[in-house]
Amino acid sequence: MSISRRQFCEWMAVGSGALANTPLQPELSGDLMAEPSSAATGSHIGNLYPFVQRQADQSPLELSFLRPEFTNLKRWQPRARAKVFEFLLYAPPRVAPQPQLIKRTDKGDYIEEYLTFQTAPDVRVPAYVLTPKRAKLPAPGVVVLHSHDGRYLWGKEKVVESEQEHPWLTEFKKYRYGGKGIAAELARQGYVTIAIDMFYWGERRMILDDDPASYRDRPISMTEKEIDDFNRRSSQNESLVARSLHTAGISWPGVVLWDDIRTLDYLASRPEVDRNRLGCVGLSVGGYRSFMLAALDERIKAAVAVGWMTSFAAQIKQHVTSTIGFSFHLPGLYRYLDLPDLAALIAPRSALVINGSQDRLFALDGVKAAFDKIGRCYAKAGARERQRCSLYDAPHEFNLAMQDEAWEWFRRWV
Repeated sequence: MSISRRQFCEWMAVGSGALANTPLQPELSGDLMAEPSSAATGSHIGNLYPFVQRQADQSPLELSFLRPEFTNLKRWQPRARAKVFEFLLYAPPRVAPQPQLIKRTDKGDYIEEYLTFQTAPDVRVPAYVLTPKRAKLPAPGVVVLHSHDGRYLWGKEKVVESEQEHPWLTEFKKYRYGGKGIAAELARQGYVTIAIDMFYWGERRMILDDDPASYRDRPISMTEKEIDDFNRRSSQNESLVARSLHTAGISWPGVVLWDDIRTLDYLASRPEVDRNRLGCVGLSVGGYRSFMLAALDERIKAAVAVGWMTSFAAQIKQHVTSTIGFSFHLPGLYRYLDLPDLAALIAPRSALVINGSQDRLFALDGVKAAFDKIGRCYAKAGARERQRCSLYDAPHEFNLAMQDEAWEWFRRWV
């Protein structure tokens, strides 16, 4: 194909819009489109799907512990963990947590502290710390990581209990968490628990200059329409926030995961906590964070990840839209490691992974492939009995039966 000097100058003068009106358009379209085809693909990305899927299927996963060249877990782990940290594109300097207590409340079975602490030189996060009243101290500690859900108005409040919580939040807990505040449930069982707001959620949500008072204050009178409107806007602006972070040279999951690591630092530093008995648990993006926190920090003795496990390649055809989010996906990591490969970074420490077979966010074949790979990672690590993958006939939730299994897992391993 050739373009005359006149055509080129016209194109450069008026932009790509003019190009669409020239006779060159059909030829350019043929060159630029990826494999035009009339064949149906059943994919959200139509005729682009075969190309994208082929790239994923050709990934060497060159740092997977299951590759034959890796025979020593202890030698492999530092190399693989360093690669994950590299892809975070964010490494804040260590700072003292400098906690500031805002409110202390006797909740009967436990003491609830509402406080803030430092995770980076320019980041102070709000948190709840729940300390059991009848446990022998120091007690084991658990980092409780809230879900995504496309609901941004509240974060840590999803996993604690409050007599004054908004009715919308109470209803939300019924269908996501079986009506339980799981951080409070664990506190009653003798664990010191901590829950923070993930970046962009709860008290760290995005507030614009001209936002109404209800967006700023989250009053008990806030209407369902106001809540839905705020959540819809927040969902639509995830890409803007992610691009802004990328422009600043960092990644969203980098901010999230370093906050979680520093949260573990703070929990382990408290005198009520046995720093040798630490765990983490979460649903949805909280499940992803739980799995990642255990992979990146060897202080975690047991991790429970609920509602976020798959093989990335299995998501591409129809399941990217609501799962491969800007807030946690690490572009490029799939060349080296799939998500279930990170199980080998947790081994020989324990991990329980729970998914629902009716969870429409994940391709079921991808979930099953991930479960199989996790089992093989632990088997090769010589720690098969320290992992379990459970598939429930359930949607995207952390129901009471799942919670029973999770708490039994903590009693066994933490």
